[in-house]
Amino acid sequence: MNVEIKQIEGVTWMASGPSGHGIVIDGAAKIGGRNLGMRPMELVLAGLGGCTAMDVISTLKKQRQDVTDCKIEVVAERAESIPAVFTKINLHYHVYGRA
Repeated sequence: MNVEIKQIEGVTWMASGPSGHGIVIDGAAKIGGRNLGMRPMELVLAGLGGCTAMDVISTLKKQRQDVTDCKIEVVAERAESIPAVFTKINLHYHVYGRA
């Protein structure tokens, strides 16, 4: 799998993958961003949550569970200093269904 990140202008980027879809990535105003898209670290958490969501729903479907709704909250903490890496990530799954 390959993903391409192309600079649009300043700290605004377009990420695209083999699915043919793209997403805008932008930085905060204090570093020259224009708030046109999610921040890169937000995307890391969104990717983690989205990936695990697919696995959870797939597993429940194989178990013949009647899922009516699913939401994943990804709660993270970052280091105070640069690089501000994630120091803690928790995923909270809210799955609803019948029976």
